[in-house]
Amino acid sequence: MYTLVFATNNQHKVEEIQSLVGKDFNIIPLKEAGIDIDIPEPHDNLKDNAAEKARTIHGLTKQNCFSEDTGLEIDFLNGAPGVKSARYAGEDRNFQANIDKILEELISTENRTAQFRTVICLIWENKEYYFEGICKGSITKEMHGAKGFGYDPVFIPVGASKSFAEMNMQEKNNYSHRQKAVTQLFSFLKSL
Repeated sequence: MYTLVFATNNQHKVEEIQSLVGKDFNIIPLKEAGIDIDIPEPHDNLKDNAAEKARTIHGLTKQNCFSEDTGLEIDFLNGAPGVKSARYAGEDRNFQANIDKILEELISTENRTAQFRTVICLIWENKEYYFEGICKGSITKEMHGAKGFGYDPVFIPVGASKSFAEMNMQEKNNYSHRQKAVTQLFSFLKSL
């Protein structure tokens, strides 16, 4: 079994990724790796933010690690909230406030197309690799469901009839942007 440090303390993300990779890999969040820092995300794109986080963790641990940055990109809002998804309504990362803000901004339009995009940066044996996953869908007019996290209650993927927050983990993984990126990541790792 391989151990990979995942540059996050978001337990939902850890569980989601561990559910995708099975028993071949042990995913260790920052806290378990003994790291208690808030890694800055200063860049205006997902790839550079993912790289910043992976490089920071690799510098501290010298271990194989990966990070991801995910954004919700709404067409009507010219790709916003994008890299600011977690802090769209303010620095306190309040997802209810974030959801309220996008629903308010979309109130006057029928154009509710959006996509979730995840970029993963892997540092393996001191080399960097990138993987990307996209899930296209649309923003609902109100919240549906109580599962998941973040914008899941207002996002319905193309081909689905319910929001991410109404799906169990297995259903969500059939569509998930994160799943698509993680599948590429672990296919690559298994090929090594």
